[in-house]
This record gives sequence, structure tokens and C-alpha cells, in this order.
Amino acid sequence: MALDFRLLNVFALPDAHDDVPLTGNPLCVFTDARDLTGEQQQALSLQFNLSETTFVLPADGPGVTAAVRIFTPTYEMPFAGHPTLGTAHVVRELTGGGDAVVLRMTAGDIPVTADPADTGPNPMSSRWTLTANPPTSTPAAEIAELAAAIGVPMAAFAGAPLWVDTGSRQLVVPLRAVEDVRSLELDPALMARHASRRDGESMVYAWAPAGEGRIEARMLFSQSGSFREDPATGSACANLGGWLLANGVSEGTWTVRQGAQVGRPSELRLSLTGGVIRVGGLVTEVGRGTFTL
Repeated sequence: MALDFRLLNVFALPDAHDDVPLTGNPLCVFTDARDLTGEQQQALSLQFNLSETTFVLPADGPGVTAAVRIFTPTYEMPFAGHPTLGTAHVVRELTGGGDAVVLRMTAGDIPVTADPADTGPNPMSSRWTLTANPPTSTPAAEIAELAAAIGVPMAAFAGAPLWVDTGSRQLVVPLRAVEDVRSLELDPALMARHASRRDGESMVYAWAPAGEGRIEARMLFSQSGSFREDPATGSACANLGGWLLANGVSEGTWTVRQGAQVGRPSELRLSLTGGVIRVGGLVTEVGRGTFTL
């Protein structure tokens, strides 16, 4: 069985240059998964070993451009930000359906629209609309316990952390300064005790203001017993929007930088308009090929 795939960088820097040629969060997209079982899709995701791999399926309802399944190397996800944006870029090309596509995922139908104002060889900016008031909850742990878990002093906290869920539940932690974000040093045992989801995994998204309209963030998560860092996380950026909404901010636009600590600097755009969360970024295709199964 011959399977076509594309390799993309999602949330790439619009101003990347020779010194930083590869930016953003890598993604593999299989363009036609009709003949693949879920077990085969999971195995292919492990073969490529990227944070996520997606599989495009025929549209299965009115108003839907394509159905999509998202896999990490070890499990399937109902929704994730950078796979949504990168897959939309591929589906847009495959279908020739113009600048707007609708992707059917386990979490629901996600509309994505290309932004003609973007620049670059393969510009596309998601403008998916997420829940205006996503579910939030207060962590059971005290600030002192969370501070110890992520390795910063209590004084570094700039507000109350919240669990936020716009499709993927994560702990959003506001910090006072960029230096605090850069100094994170997670304690796996304390994270498991104080910052774990119901599925036993820990996901913490720490952020701080980095100037007018700018934010620096890091997303760290547990996977198979160890911690990893994501270079660019659309779902977490959306959850930041949920944190802002919960704290009385309903309007604004921010540039969010992420990924420098893992050698993959990335840029995401977050906007709140009338309480609606939108996330966007640049997608670039960097390769394509055929996989023989």
C-alpha cells in the first residue's frame, strides 16, 4: 500500500532566515487514510515519532470539507491546535475549495480560514472559532505546591492558575516575567501529585507578558512517564484565551512566542473579539513523499 504524506512546519516564524531555517512545530499529514485502520494510523504515528500525525478522510457530512484523525506516537487526540492548522493547509490544496475549510474531528467540526494578509511561501492562518466561555476550574493544589512543582518562587505567579479546556484540558499558569517562564524546572513527582489531569498526564502552559501585545510561553507535558516540551501549541494558546476571558479580558490581540528552549522558535497569534477566541499562525510545507506499508 502506497501512502502519500506531507511534512509541514506549523506556527513558523514569518521572519525566519538562514540562521534559523527551520521554525514552528513539525507535522506529518497523510493525505488519504481511507484504507487504514486505526491501529495502522497509530503505528504510522509512532513510526514518524512527531508530536502529532494526522490522517485525512473523506467528508462525512454536509458542510464538512474533510474528516481528520489526530494521533500522537502513543494515543489518539480529539483535537489539537497545530495539527488542525497544518491539516487545513493540506486539505485546502487537495480540495481546491478556496480559503475556508471545515474539518470534522472527534471534538467537533472546526472551521479554518486562510488569511490573505499573511506572507510567506505557503501562508495560512487559522481562524477557528472556539467556545466563547470554555470550561475552567481551579486547581486543588495551593500556589506554594504548584510553585514547587514547576520550579519557580511563589512571587513569580502573576495570578491564579486555572485548568482550561477549549478542546484539550491544560493548566494555564500566569507568571510575572519572561525570565520566570524561561527558568521553569518541573519536578515530575510533584507535577503528578498537584498538576495531573484525570487521565494521569500533566500539562502545564506557563506564560508572561513580553512587551506591548507580546507574550512568551512554554508548554510542558508528561508522556509515557517523562516530560517533553512542545515547540508550539495551538490548543494551549486557545486555553490562554480562555484564561483571559475568565479574568475579565474579552478584547485584544497578542503575538505569542514559544519553542526557543527546544530549538524550534515559533509564533502564534491569539485574538479575542467579543469574547470569541481565535488562534492563527503561518504554515510552511517542507517536504512530501510516499510511505510503503
